Amino acid sequence: MKSSNQTTITVIAITIIGSLIFSFVSVPPAIAFAVGAVITGLAIRFMQDSKPSPEQPIDSSQSSKTIYVGNLPYRANESDVKNLFSEHGEVFAVRLMKDKRTGKRRGFGFVVMNSSDADTAIQNLNNKEYGQRTLKIREANDPKNLDGEEVA
Repeated sequence: MKSSNQTTITVIAITIIGSLIFSFVSVPPAIAFAVGAVITGLAIRFMQDSKPSPEQPIDSSQSSKTIYVGNLPYRANESDVKNLFSEHGEVFAVRLMKDKRTGKRRGFGFVVMNSSDADTAIQNLNNKEYGQRTLKIREANDPKNLDGEEVA
């Protein structure tokens, strides 16, 4: 929405400036309209190219992986979990789930890490004790292994 508002303001500003300029110069209206449309198109194109779009990551060389973290101590907060995972690589985000009614933490969450560091963190932290609880860590959206067998 912010980009749309900026574009609208830019178009209005260019229209006002264009009408002031062309009011002093004797040009047929069709040519004035064509020149104004071209200038507006170039201005909008320049504005879109000059800023990164939210869909594109700022640095495409870094990909991320989301990790499920289960059996967390209820007193652990996002900062604690980020510090724990930061020992094993670059952490982009931590989100701990809370109960909707009570607002209390539910003992699990998700960590977004650099892809190259995520596997190391999973190997090093899965089944390790943290806050007197044994952490259960795996890549998010991966099915649980039942009895050590792969789930198809």
